[in-house]
Amino acid sequence: MSEPRIVVVNDLMQQGYSYTLSEPMGENFHPDFRPELTPKELLALGIFGGKYMTDCRDEFPADWFENARFCHERHVPELNFFGVNASKPLAYWRARGWIYHEDPRGWFQWYCRYYMGRRCADDARQIRRWIAVRRHVAQLQKNCPPGVWSCRPRQRQALLHWAYDSRKL
Repeated sequence: MSEPRIVVVNDLMQQGYSYTLSEPMGENFHPDFRPELTPKELLALGIFGGKYMTDCRDEFPADWFENARFCHERHVPELNFFGVNASKPLAYWRARGWIYHEDPRGWFQWYCRYYMGRRCADDARQIRRWIAVRRHVAQLQKNCPPGVWSCRPRQRQALLHWAYDSRKL
């Protein structure tokens, strides 16, 4: 990347927010952060009931949305890869203080922006959260036969939210 690029956000949750892309897209991640799926792959698989990021197309590459499973009107669990709701409402996350002010939609928004090349003050906290979610991988491995996707589908769907490919477990 020759020169940092500025992204200006104007969507339903942020107006006039801007950030700098200081790294090439999909590169130069923290060594402890190794997501198994890209934002584009996650959107195509089906996460967050199809409602998440329906107003953010201008911020991210158009090809991320080509096969995204969306419903603009409401959250539809059947659009999720495992066909179940594994989400808590945004109000739940806000009440616990888990939402960083620059990423009002939460972890996945942070991940999309990090993937794009933004680095920010919240990176270390978000990477720690991502690492902590790995405990669910161990639970699936302990309690489910390999490849049996009907075993703990909510836990598998939640892992997809965090870019762990639970289809491989």
